[in-house]
Amino acid sequence: MVEEMRLKTKDLLTLNELDKAELLGLVDTAIRMKKELRRGISRPLLKNKTLAMIFQKPSTRTRVSFETGVFQLGGHALNLSADDLQLKRGETIEDTAKTLSRYVDIIMARVYSHEELELLARNAEVPVINGLSDSFHPCQILADLMTMKERKKKLAGLKLAWIGDGNNVCNSMIYGCAKAGIEMRIATPKGYEPNAQVVRESSRLGEIRISNSPEAAARGADVVVTDTFVSIHHQTTDRTNDFLPKFQVNSALMKKADPSAIFMHCLPAKRGQEVTSDVIDGPQSAVWDEAENRLHAQKALMAALLSKA
Repeated sequence: MVEEMRLKTKDLLTLNELDKAELLGLVDTAIRMKKELRRGISRPLLKNKTLAMIFQKPSTRTRVSFETGVFQLGGHALNLSADDLQLKRGETIEDTAKTLSRYVDIIMARVYSHEELELLARNAEVPVINGLSDSFHPCQILADLMTMKERKKKLAGLKLAWIGDGNNVCNSMIYGCAKAGIEMRIATPKGYEPNAQVVRESSRLGEIRISNSPEAAARGADVVVTDTFVSIHHQTTDRTNDFLPKFQVNSALMKKADPSAIFMHCLPAKRGQEVTSDVIDGPQSAVWDEAENRLHAQKALMAALLSKA
């Protein structure tokens, strides 16, 4: 039963906090929750629980999926812009964490600096979830693994091609793929490789190949994944010339993958840059299932973090 799942970790900041069984358990729980929702089955696993959502940056999928998810589980969400909190007037992260812990049951924060997120988690008495930082995006990868499991009916043995920037999403994807038994092939321009420590840690668990060749990464892949070249962390920097046209996912690159391969993107997408419209709107695209699955994966995560089982 979903009610019985419990995580050993207090917080989820990178995805590396989970062991293999916990990671796969969350994926299976999320799939089950999705099926139950569509059958009209409601489980108030978070009845009378409150989620505080702290946003330092804009959000569509993160805000709506978390707020809807906690509501569907019987709880309540507070949307807290960083400009609305006393953080703007100089209150410390430590004091904010201690105060919120007296009011709410769980905190999700979408921040610029991962170090600030770690500081928040160290000082909070309640679970803290990373809704995105400059270094990691674990909730996205839970939804991605869920999407792969739904589409491919398995995780272990899959081949995943990551094309583009070795960014925060890529770092968490490395952790997730290694634990799930997925071979990960990463193709980035020189200087845009993922975090070296993440690669070293994960290489002990799974196969990770890093190159500067999108064609080599995509060849025979079951899943092709990309992300924007200019993220919310790089809005003042023009990086596109380092990526285009070589690292664009287009129909020619998708033909290098397995004929049954799926395409994924965490969104928002800059069409015509990292991906062409014929791919993101094409029959191999799983991006809308992937976006929906943020809702179900985060419900499973919140329920597990707050479980008393």
